[in-house]
Amino acid sequence: MITEELFQFLKDLEENNNREWFNENKPTYQKHHKTVKELFQSVQDELSQTDQIDGHKIYRIYRDVRFSKDKSPYKKHFSGYFARVKPLLRGGYYLHIEPGNKSIVGGGFYGPNTDDLKRIREELSYDATELRNIIDAPSFKETFGEMYGEELKSAPRGFDKNDPAIDLIRKKQFIFFRTLTDEEVMAPDYMEKVMNAFIEIRPFFDFMSNVLTTDSNGEPLYK
Repeated sequence: MITEELFQFLKDLEENNNREWFNENKPTYQKHHKTVKELFQSVQDELSQTDQIDGHKIYRIYRDVRFSKDKSPYKKHFSGYFARVKPLLRGGYYLHIEPGNKSIVGGGFYGPNTDDLKRIREELSYDATELRNIIDAPSFKETFGEMYGEELKSAPRGFDKNDPAIDLIRKKQFIFFRTLTDEEVMAPDYMEKVMNAFIEIRPFFDFMSNVLTTDSNGEPLYK
């Protein structure tokens, strides 16, 4: 579904990141945006065969420049996410299309709230074995490599800096992704690669969902 023409539009947008050029080329943008919408719907349809998906959102191409030194008005990529049905299912799948071998497939927890982060840390301090088994599994490692995301430089308040799971407890975000080349994104098996990555991350989401829907005694929070 993704073509060289779509990538070329994004390359041209990067070189002509101004409102005049964009307005002149808006029909081309709308054409490619329609392609991306169709792609996201197809991915959601596939995901819904194995997971409960609440819907998807494609991010606007317009940048919020209010607090940025970069005043370029437009993003140079298409991206969005697929949300699982809350409150029982947590985590979100992320898809990003950008030329220059910068396309991404992955997901995770980008901004867990204070209560969720505390609950995750409590669980990891109690026993991080299950999570380590998931993220250290050979197929998971081959797909995503390491965990990304912001983390504290020291132990969070109330946690021992010598905790065996301190490397995980310090995390403020839990993010996994793999990059794809332009050729991979344009290849006939692109959808298959996306779905394989999303299926691979499911055990991580299921672990987090189990943690965040129970209290520290393992009792369910939702009935």
